[in-house]
Amino acid sequence: MSEEITLFESTEQKSRPDVSAFLQQLAEQMAEGRIVLRQGQKEVVLQLPATLTLEVQVEDEDKGTRGIQRSLEVEIKWFG
Repeated sequence: MSEEITLFESTEQKSRPDVSAFLQQLAEQMAEGRIVLRQGQKEVVLQLPATLTLEVQVEDEDKGTRGIQRSLEVEIKWFG
């Protein structure tokens, strides 16, 4: 069996314009074939191949008294 190792993780509250700006920067880096993610002193550099697998999923989760939490998950996979 394979073991999953987390190289980078970030969870932050951001405004919609800030999230949009992050995604635009990510898209620009993807187009160039190289993504750099930074948080504090931590940095991860990803080299991307020409072909990727794209998964998109939308979920609703009942959070009880807090209501329904909706999530949009975009997952990009490749073999390196």
